[in-house]
Amino acid sequence: MKKNKNPEDRHPFADQMDLLWRNKTAVAGLLIIFLFVVTALFAPLLSPHNPVEASLYDQLKPPVWYEGGSLRHILGTDDLGRDILSRIIYGARISLLVAVASVGIAFFIGSLLGSLAGYYKGLCDNLIMRAMDIVLAFPHILLAIVMVAYLGPSLRNAMIAIGIIYVPRFARIVRGSVLEECGKDYVTAARAIGAGDLRIIFLAIFPNCLGPLIVQTTLGFASAILDAAALSFLGLGAQPPTPEWGAMIAMGRSLILRAWWVMTIPGLAILFAVLGFNLFGDGLRDALDPRLRD
Repeated sequence: MKKNKNPEDRHPFADQMDLLWRNKTAVAGLLIIFLFVVTALFAPLLSPHNPVEASLYDQLKPPVWYEGGSLRHILGTDDLGRDILSRIIYGARISLLVAVASVGIAFFIGSLLGSLAGYYKGLCDNLIMRAMDIVLAFPHILLAIVMVAYLGPSLRNAMIAIGIIYVPRFARIVRGSVLEECGKDYVTAARAIGAGDLRIIFLAIFPNCLGPLIVQTTLGFASAILDAAALSFLGLGAQPPTPEWGAMIAMGRSLILRAWWVMTIPGLAILFAVLGFNLFGDGLRDALDPRLRD
């Protein structure tokens, strides 16, 4: 005879996922992220034209719904005759790469520093967190500009700079979580059986700190896309003819009065990508943080 499952036997993760799926804005954000990722992964299949191929006969063609537009270039062309839809599609791949690489750098370094500071406390904590305070004292985009200007304008250096300026965010979150976990019984038991410090930190304590880190990672993707676009807009990120959204906006700013689509459409792409990550990140925070539940 089949027994009815006790609701109390449900894993907390299942309850969190139920809360997440009931959050309509989070689901909308996840859908936007899914479309963004699919576009980036299958860019060669989805792109109707070569994103860097210029055509003097197709300069500044308007979108298909605008007067003079055609189905050949659905979102129009720029001043070099390059198809904007194709550049938007390939730009999604670049933005996703920047977000994953820069946030990955910040996650790894910030988690390591935050874990050491929270576990060892004392002098180690003071040295690490004062260094993080120094980084936080500078406007983050200004610090990124200085770093990229020193390293040299390129997409790789922009990812490194963005990753470094995000390190304090992750370090402070991990430090606070580790400080809270260090006083719990399972940590005392691990010390009692002779487990080493690194084993306790990374195998016992750190997995219990992943909730806020996951939320910060999701929101960090949105910030990284914005900052990468800002650096490319200033000429410090992706270099021509790379189809990066910020660089596309920079190239279209002088054409805003006679070819508004060259600048506006990449701006809308940034808007929806950032919106998707922010909506999903807020939904994750509501689901993973018990203090925000009714």
